[in-house]
Amino acid sequence: MHAAFPLSIAATVAAVGLYGALTRRHVIMLLLSLELILAGANLALVTMGVAAGHPSTGYIFALFVLTIAAAEMGVGLAIILLLFAHRGNADLTTWTSLRGGDIQGRTPVDAAGGERR
Repeated sequence: MHAAFPLSIAATVAAVGLYGALTRRHVIMLLLSLELILAGANLALVTMGVAAGHPSTGYIFALFVLTIAAAEMGVGLAIILLLFAHRGNADLTTWTSLRGGDIQGRTPVDAAGGERR
């Protein structure tokens, strides 16, 4: 089997993920688009490993990419949930900065009661 067909599918999946990452404003859709890009990379890695005659190498690299993708999704979702709890929405255009006050607009204070700088 030639490597052109799986590589074209991998490029298509990665291109759809890139399009979604550049055009979507919702944070969850952005994370899903990043997962599509990584899925395309996984398919390309496995295809090239099989085409080179060492399929286990492609599978090992794909396993590393899956591990990194799972960690990225966990950390990303934790950050999104924290920001959603404080800001009340999941639209990227409304999140102008990560620094700011709490829900009522007050500045954050530390445990001693003083104002943070």
